[in-house]
Amino acid sequence: MKSRICQPFKSKPPFNPQRQAHTPACSHQTETKKAHGLEHIPALEPDIAHQAFDEMSVWDVVSATTTISRSARHHRHKEAICIFSRMLALDIRPNEFTFGAVIPSSTALQSLNSGMQLHGCAKKMGFNSNVFVGSAILDLYAKLSTIEEARRAFEDTYEPNVVSYTTLICGYFKKERFDDAVGLFQVMPERNVVSWNAMICGYSQTGRNEDAVNLFVGMLREGFLPNHSTFPCAISAAANIAVLGMGRSFHASAIKFLGSNFSLFVSNSLISFYAKCGSMEDSLLAFTKLPERNVVSWNALICGYAQNGKGKKALDFFRKMENMGLEPNGVTLLGVLLACTHDGLINEAYSFFNQAKLKNPSILKPEHYACMVDLLSRSGHLNEADRFIRDLPFDPGIGFWKALLGGCQIHLNMEMGEFAAGKILGLDPGDVSSYVMLSNAHSAAGRWQSVSMVRREMREKGMQRVPGCSWIEIKNHIHVFVTADRRQSGRDEIYKKEVIEEALLRMEFRMNLSVHLRKKLR
Repeated sequence: MKSRICQPFKSKPPFNPQRQAHTPACSHQTETKKAHGLEHIPALEPDIAHQAFDEMSVWDVVSATTTISRSARHHRHKEAICIFSRMLALDIRPNEFTFGAVIPSSTALQSLNSGMQLHGCAKKMGFNSNVFVGSAILDLYAKLSTIEEARRAFEDTYEPNVVSYTTLICGYFKKERFDDAVGLFQVMPERNVVSWNAMICGYSQTGRNEDAVNLFVGMLREGFLPNHSTFPCAISAAANIAVLGMGRSFHASAIKFLGSNFSLFVSNSLISFYAKCGSMEDSLLAFTKLPERNVVSWNALICGYAQNGKGKKALDFFRKMENMGLEPNGVTLLGVLLACTHDGLINEAYSFFNQAKLKNPSILKPEHYACMVDLLSRSGHLNEADRFIRDLPFDPGIGFWKALLGGCQIHLNMEMGEFAAGKILGLDPGDVSSYVMLSNAHSAAGRWQSVSMVRREMREKGMQRVPGCSWIEIKNHIHVFVTADRRQSGRDEIYKKEVIEEALLRMEFRMNLSVHLRKKLR
């Protein structure tokens, strides 16, 4: 007789997770494993665990749990759950370690149904409040279900540990519930480097880069030692807000705590960081120091040169990458097309795009098509850009029409600009930026009546321009400025300077006008 827990996997292909399942084990089980002859089982053989189960004359909870754990560690999660099912069929009562080993297999297989059955089984046997089982259930719901279910699993856990807290924090970040994540982090009875990493990476990956940078500094102040998982998130956050000085100090910290031999993840984040800050010399230096490089390393350098307006350099490194035998991916192609856009290399861009279309069409995504539209629009080939959009194999989104509108703004093509703006407003009537771009295009063409009409329509619809924002780093402190923001420290001095500069400009204008009039009178 087979348990129903195995049934959901009959038609579902095995899932290949990117991280190993967490499987708690006890040292006192070692002797039992030896007694059952399990210590030499080659776990990568497909049917060896089933053979062992069938051939052993005596099975108990320890040997069965060990076999489940071994299957789970080697990503054979479907097998782990089926062995658990056979345990129940043989009336072997699982313990907390069994559930702690098998529930992560449901999570890895993305099977909420089997996970809920295992949860129900654990609850029936009185193990759901155990910290190992509770943490596994919490992780299941945080990744595959609602955050409310995860929160209930956390509350059901007796004396949750640092793993329980960290798992729920990650769940909150996944659902973008930042205040809940911070609140839970602040009340944790104990923290470790993993919980700090969860907060830093959570902030960094959800765009709250300043918070991520400040939290990394706070981690160091509290005496926690960062590891290879900490630095990529912290450095990426510094890159996203282009704080070169702060990022350099993070680089120095990495050398201090990790030595000179970084992991590839840390090194790749450094290449990307220096590129985003405009320091391509340092980016290239980080790249050349790598003992081994993968496609991410090359992509970081290629995209860096492209974003900094050095298109030909980017294409040179792309060709070197191909000569090394590395297969370019979608990010590589995006960097190459961006390089062509900055240098106006239309023929080269078409060549790279069509080559990818023929050899590896799976890497082509909407952003690659959008890059081609942007290139054609910027270079003034507006009719060709319009045809390209009409021939797309999918419905174009707002970004495509905005690229065309941007080109119309540059080249003062009002007729097509109004057409593109109409398409944008048809997709999103509340899009403020399209009104602003259209108004600027009319303004550049000297069509002031049209400018007035666009702005009046914005006022009637209650639309407001999104204020501009900029920041500057001074002595490792980031100063953020927003248009018409009076909350900035030192604002009186800033606005005083602005008034003086404006007065000087007016004086200069009047002087130039006076000189011009005198020349006319002569």
